Amino acid sequence: MPYRIEYTRAALEHLRSLTARQQAILIDEVNQQLRYGPTVETQNRKPLRPNPLASWELRIGNLRVYYDVEEDPEQKVIIAAIGIKRRNRVYIGREPYDL
Repeated sequence: MPYRIEYTRAALEHLRSLTARQQAILIDEVNQQLRYGPTVETQNRKPLRPNPLASWELRIGNLRVYYDVEEDPEQKVIIAAIGIKRRNRVYIGREPYDL
């Protein structure tokens, strides 16, 4: 059964700050990678150490998608934040963020 994908209000703001090309790539990859088995660790998908932002990270080139997964009562993926990796820093909403 596919997972439903939801974006938080903050994640939608982060998405709007990206270029149209970045938005298209991100949305396609999120739908492809997280619709089925979002908790399976892969080369581009990994669980994060405990932090206040999210429990999982999806890497799409220099873009980072931070998300949580809820199993009950329905299966859904909640996109909490979207960032851009520049060198060794991640910027979420144009602000540097340390995980």
